[in-house]
Amino acid sequence: MVTYLEAIREALREELRRDPDVFLIGEDIGTYGGAFKVTEGLLEEFGRERVIDTPISEAGFTGAAIGAAMAGMRPIVEFQFADFISCAFDQITNFAAKTHYRLGVPVSIVFRAPTGGGVHGGPFHSQSPEMYFVHTAGLKVVAPATAYDAKGLLKAAIRDNNPVLYLEYKYLYRRVKEELPAEDYVVPIGQAAVRASGDRLTILTYGAMVHVCLEAVQRVPGGPGAIEVIDLRSLVPLDTETVLGSVKKTGKVLLVHEDNRTGGFAGELAALIGSEAFAYLDGPIRRVTAPDAPVPFSPPLEAFYLPDVDDVTAAAAELLGY
Repeated sequence: MVTYLEAIREALREELRRDPDVFLIGEDIGTYGGAFKVTEGLLEEFGRERVIDTPISEAGFTGAAIGAAMAGMRPIVEFQFADFISCAFDQITNFAAKTHYRLGVPVSIVFRAPTGGGVHGGPFHSQSPEMYFVHTAGLKVVAPATAYDAKGLLKAAIRDNNPVLYLEYKYLYRRVKEELPAEDYVVPIGQAAVRASGDRLTILTYGAMVHVCLEAVQRVPGGPGAIEVIDLRSLVPLDTETVLGSVKKTGKVLLVHEDNRTGGFAGELAALIGSEAFAYLDGPIRRVTAPDAPVPFSPPLEAFYLPDVDDVTAAAAELLGY
């Protein structure tokens, strides 16, 4: 069995072996093996020219990696926590995202961002920053929920000729595991996955919340077989065909994500559904999200703050009975 964390490491190792243009860059990723030990052992195999430890300067090493990508290499940038990506916001949004549009030069770069709460990291180590980048034209954004997808989506991101923000969920690192194929594979960016089938309610979610929603389905009376759970996997590009097809089949939809509510991805999904599938709806569009507040450090407060199985179960049961 391979954990979510080990699946990421496998993808990195295999892509470093496959393509000499791939290299890793970030803080403490070499000698220390990464803040979460994702890159442990890679320095010993690939050396300091391909596993590059940097000073604490996100803007600096991100800018250097973008330059390398413009020169034809395929850098993978690690941020110790997704929260620190804000220090490189200008480099990502004004350079990586716009260079192909402005100059016709591909920027083949992956930004690895350990994201989300549930690990008692507090307000500076638990954020979900995806919407800053979903809003930025020129970036792709993916969010794997399983070990299989963690490996396959990372491989797809590394091989993509566009900048990709790869959201990896800290809470899942050692909690999720599965058997992975021995052969090489990728998970195509832009394809959602149906994690549970149903015909009365669609739940749209991604990342760590996929597991919360699947557990909630088992708790809702009559939930199994009635509730369909769609794991978006890719926020940009979005698999609108799968999303709208499910909503048109079930007529009801619940949107679940860990991010804050205002300006969250649920609002974008609600607008899409309201525009393209309104005639099929048989109930209001509901959201289960975190509130508009910083992530608390206190474990009991963080547990209250994050959407949980009880929240999803209650919302799903209400919609089924509407």
